[in-house]
Amino acid sequence: MSESSSIGADARLDLRGTPCPINFVRTKLRLEQMSPGSLLEVWLDPGEPIEQVPDSLTMEGYQLEKIEDRQEFFSLLVRRPETL
Repeated sequence: MSESSSIGADARLDLRGTPCPINFVRTKLRLEQMSPGSLLEVWLDPGEPIEQVPDSLTMEGYQLEKIEDRQEFFSLLVRRPETL
């Protein structure tokens, strides 16, 4: 497994096996704890999680930097904006 996508991420959240909408809630809570401008890497399952969580984060004002398909799961890089 490559660690290249996590370079630059300030924190990582492994939500594999976590159902919707709990995975979105946990991601949002983690981002709210982080400093403005910081980057969070989130691991999500295929299917509903990767279909729902990125859209929900965008609607909440978070910036998606990258979505990477790692075959078993997806890696989502999301940045907390300077102001929400």
